[in-house]
Amino acid sequence: MYKQIVINVTEHETRVALLEDGDIAELFIERGDVPDVAGNIYKGRVQRVLPGMQAAFVDIGLRQAAFLYVNDVIGGNDFEFDGFITDRKEIDESLSEANVHGREPLLADRDWNIEELLSEGQEIMVHVAKAPLGTKGARVTTHISLPGRYLVLLATSDHIGISRRIEDEDERKRLKEMVQSLRQDNFGYIVRTAGEGIQKEKLANEMDFLNNLWKNTQKKFQAAPAPSLLHKELSVSLRAVRDLLMHEAEKLVIDSQSGYEAILSFLDTFMPSLKNSVELYGGTEPIFDAYNLEGDISRTLKKKVWLKSGGYIVIEQTEALVAIDVNTGRYVGKHNLEETISKTNLEAVKEIAYQIRLRDIGGIIIIDFIDMQKKSNQEKVFNALKEALKKDRSKTHVLAMSDMGLIQMTRKRIRTPLTGILCEPCFYCEGEGYLTSKQTICYNIYREILRESRDMMGVKVSLRVNPEIAELLHGEENHLIIALEKIIGKQIVIYPNTQLHMEEFNLFEILTE
Repeated sequence: MYKQIVINVTEHETRVALLEDGDIAELFIERGDVPDVAGNIYKGRVQRVLPGMQAAFVDIGLRQAAFLYVNDVIGGNDFEFDGFITDRKEIDESLSEANVHGREPLLADRDWNIEELLSEGQEIMVHVAKAPLGTKGARVTTHISLPGRYLVLLATSDHIGISRRIEDEDERKRLKEMVQSLRQDNFGYIVRTAGEGIQKEKLANEMDFLNNLWKNTQKKFQAAPAPSLLHKELSVSLRAVRDLLMHEAEKLVIDSQSGYEAILSFLDTFMPSLKNSVELYGGTEPIFDAYNLEGDISRTLKKKVWLKSGGYIVIEQTEALVAIDVNTGRYVGKHNLEETISKTNLEAVKEIAYQIRLRDIGGIIIIDFIDMQKKSNQEKVFNALKEALKKDRSKTHVLAMSDMGLIQMTRKRIRTPLTGILCEPCFYCEGEGYLTSKQTICYNIYREILRESRDMMGVKVSLRVNPEIAELLHGEENHLIIALEKIIGKQIVIYPNTQLHMEEFNLFEILTE
């Protein structure tokens, strides 16, 4: 599979698209007014300690206080890392293998309560594990990790781990022994996939770089007021270079001269051999248009996604979960109903996995496939979904299909989904997703006039409504007006007003002819 990165840079926004065989697979957006804080390290101040939730709120200088869970203070197993596109499995799997705890042995001896570890006003260093999502503040941890090209430094652990993607046992052993021999401080390290085959000198240089970075961060903590930013994660463009170009993609194209030079300078330090893989876009057409990406991005905002066969899926985002429904649509098949349904479901699987990854949907996901009678077909769909999700770097967990044709799955949520960045609640429906029907509005007007007419002394009633409602009241629903005029004994004069919302209307009484 041919992978490349396309970067569009403007004054206030940077967009990074990962393409797989020409199709956009992932999109990352960074805007000047909404900085990406995941991966940043802060000096924070504990605002509130909540014994009932075994958590605390920490002021790190953002609009919303950050959330710190007790296990993220005392060195529990919930060692989350990553602010962006790093392969989280390298770190999560390595740490889960070792059942990592903090270096303080007493902390692991028993279960601790949050009020024993933190107090209001206390100043602590925290690492942002998850960026703010909607109304929720950032999720932070006191486990500090600093990623490099070949290594991740674990400041609060002495564990040495090797990426599971390095499968050769001899190589794993060589790397572990090399890290152990080079380690001077009692820090933990994880050797990333890119470290396979690395020479000792390169590994030593990166270890020194990360150690110095951590020591500088500690010095800043001692001198800085709370809250303060101690270490800022790389920009979205440089993170794409570090985590995608160095690991997966074969080419990077960027349309900004300054961005191009910054990437080359970054590669000079970490991987000079990749400089030939970076290209400055020189076309007159906007870069995302040249790669036909704008249309694909627009489609990620639609609820309904059509399949090539004529079937379609519907993606509904709720507060608690995401529901995805599969339908045959225009597809009628060729042989029998079971085959038609099975083919639609299998086609939907690929699109669902693609949309989940591209839209960056996280949390609980419920997929309602079309009911299949044969267990063998159900297993085919289940296995196809698991296979399709292997491309996704975010951790997923899929449960077997239920008797009702439902598959429940979870996907690790790190950032705001694409719709949360590109969309906002509809000012018409206030985020409900529905408008009151025109007929219902007419009946609401009927009832309101009946209520208000008791106190009206005028000879006429003036009704101001949206033009589409005015047209309906003069046409199909005119019988309501005729009936009202008989009941209240007054003429009703309808005035269309383009300034009024579809559901909005105003009543006035006219005192004289």
